[in-house]
Amino acid sequence: MNERRVLPRHKTFIKGRIYFNNRLSSIDCIVRDLGDNGGRLEVSETVALPDTFELYIPTKDEYFNAKVEWRRGDGVGLSWNPEEFTAQTGEQGDSQQLFADRLAKLEREVASLRKRLDSMQEL
Repeated sequence: MNERRVLPRHKTFIKGRIYFNNRLSSIDCIVRDLGDNGGRLEVSETVALPDTFELYIPTKDEYFNAKVEWRRGDGVGLSWNPEEFTAQTGEQGDSQQLFADRLAKLEREVASLRKRLDSMQEL
């Protein structure tokens, strides 16, 4: 199978939540791979998803305005524009600010992991 993506995606197995119908409806999903401009979800085949929805990834505390690109069985391929990343308030932000926020969040995550590793090494 030829790789048609411009940007790489990373394999994942994390919980996600899909919001649609003006956030009146939501369902759980599994995020199977993730990149800066899209991802792949696993959802029940019986669920009728709209062509666009909001995807929330709790472990990363990130929201994305997702667009369905393809559907196969329980798999759904998505795309989004990284500059249309939405904050918890749902407002669009400046791409540099989003990058700075993401970097700060990752730095906090690294610091937390270092503390945990140090405490484990002391045992």
